[in-house]
Amino acid sequence: MNKLLLAIPFLMAALTASAQFVFTNLNGSLVVTKYTNDNPVVVIPAAANGYPVTGIGASSFAYLPVESVTLPDSVTFIGAGAFEGCFDLTNLTVGSGLANIGDYAFDYCYFLPGITLPAGVTNLGVQAFGDCDSLTGVYFGGNAPVADATAFADDDAAVYFLPGTAGWTNSCGGAPTASWLLPYPEIINVGRGQNQTAGGFGFTISWATNRSVVVEACTNLANPVWLPLQTNALVSGTNYFLDADGTNYFARFFRVGAP
Repeated sequence: MNKLLLAIPFLMAALTASAQFVFTNLNGSLVVTKYTNDNPVVVIPAAANGYPVTGIGASSFAYLPVESVTLPDSVTFIGAGAFEGCFDLTNLTVGSGLANIGDYAFDYCYFLPGITLPAGVTNLGVQAFGDCDSLTGVYFGGNAPVADATAFADDDAAVYFLPGTAGWTNSCGGAPTASWLLPYPEIINVGRGQNQTAGGFGFTISWATNRSVVVEACTNLANPVWLPLQTNALVSGTNYFLDADGTNYFARFFRVGAP
């Protein structure tokens, strides 16, 4: 099969080495282009040589015997075929900044059992997680990404999403979808949004259908006194909370839990 590679405009493309990694400088940020160590546990640094590390370049780890990979919050993209053929990869932890996963990025990672993807992931390329025979669950923290129809080709995985996130249908990238029912309530989609009055502040609470949650607030985390503001049942697994009185406080902090 012909492989479509993610095109990355490498400007200021001087190569920089830093112990176990080789980087390319892309307009003042670094992209990993090669791994030179035989340690199977890979932890990508958030910065090197005074520059942030923002990407994993095409084929940079392809067919290497890595077993565990941790990406920092600074990494925003994973290039085409970056971890293709990493047959021994069993643990993958990605940071909150990840947005784009390129074509074949994790193709043929046979023993990768599952992965949690942050809310900011917006794009999954051709066979991004194709042929991952052991993959059973992919857990999304945000809205549905733009996913190629083959993103999960030849997998037995299901894609799980949080109630209250948007754009989900009964499939994603060729895999079936289902609600991700957490053992605890979670605050998502923080900020201004639906039904908010001028100056209001709100967020969506995601958990499980018909479970009740209480929202509490305090004004000082150093010496907190938590006051209950609202108790609601989660219809279809979500509830929207609006703090119309928030502008009366210099700062206000929230937590949610079972009553």
